[in-house]
Amino acid sequence: MSTLGVGIIGCGNISAAYLRLGPLFRGVEIRAVADISMEAAQARAAEFGVRAHSVDDLLATRDIDVVVNLTIPEAHYGVTKRILQAGKHAYSEKPFVLTLAEGEDLRAICAATGLRVGSAPDTFLGGAHQLARAAIDEGRVGRIVAGSAAVLNHGMEHWHPNPTFFYQPGAGPMLDLGPYYVTNLIQLLGPVTRVGALATASFPERTVSAEGPMTGKTVPVNTPTNIHALLEFASGATVNLSTSWDVWAHKRVNMELYGTEGSITVPDPNMFSGTVRVAGREGGFRALRATKHPFYVHNATHPKAGPHANYRGAGLADMVQAIGEGRPHRCSLELALHAVEVMTACLKSGETGQFVTLTTTCDRPAALPPDAARALMK
Repeated sequence: MSTLGVGIIGCGNISAAYLRLGPLFRGVEIRAVADISMEAAQARAAEFGVRAHSVDDLLATRDIDVVVNLTIPEAHYGVTKRILQAGKHAYSEKPFVLTLAEGEDLRAICAATGLRVGSAPDTFLGGAHQLARAAIDEGRVGRIVAGSAAVLNHGMEHWHPNPTFFYQPGAGPMLDLGPYYVTNLIQLLGPVTRVGALATASFPERTVSAEGPMTGKTVPVNTPTNIHALLEFASGATVNLSTSWDVWAHKRVNMELYGTEGSITVPDPNMFSGTVRVAGREGGFRALRATKHPFYVHNATHPKAGPHANYRGAGLADMVQAIGEGRPHRCSLELALHAVEVMTACLKSGETGQFVTLTTTCDRPAALPPDAARALMK
């Protein structure tokens, strides 16, 4: 397998995870970083022993084959387009675009050039979610007919030093955290055909309590923060999805799916690991034994989540391998674009009070069994 040179545009918090975890994967060599702030790029480059460039210089550098776009969501489309126009493959943080028109424009460039676009999230490649996928595909709970998913908390101002962009169009809980849930539902159940939703913004502004230069300041809320949606899948399954930053406490599980022969609970789609539980007709959930999937192995610790698996960049590594093998990559443009339409359709339904029929579709990404995951790692 040949190695591709990787550059990163955007040196914020998430860049450290890509730089730290990149060396785990075969075929991926992160060589340079760039940012609109050269100071930020130089600091990150010094921390991880890579080169610092301006954005223009990185796009012109010949030893960079793939560029990871870690800018803010509203800049994702423009930066990814520049990456493609520079003749390089692109891998974007989520959501990779904010509108269908933007996604179709990038798709047209890829079709004309043969370049690839990939997009986070790649957490659905984690050991827990692949275990749930295998259980569903094997018919452990029969055909999935319904389900429920929820990501509920009280927002980002309690931990992020500058949460302003989280409360602007293009963010909010649906477009910021929804990608993890919607993408995982698609990989488990297939594409969505129509959605309906209620959406509100419960508070006109938020007060920043996180330590930093904005502590005590308020930020305006210009996007819904409380969205409750109903998703209808091509398979016939119906799932209610709640995304809210207006909830202090709750007892809902992250995701549970109901089949003709039983039920299955799926752990946090924002994580690679967790416990999968199934129940048959007789009831009573039992945990499925964790497989020897490499993306199930704990390699990180979080103040709240505790020990967990973090293999961010697995989707990038799969795309790099897929380029060499001439096969579709799992975190594909088609999957990401369909997820974006699901989420933006939920917001549109919340505005209009009408169900929205989707215009895009996609195939379920290929499963990533343990052997295939090991093949991505050094």
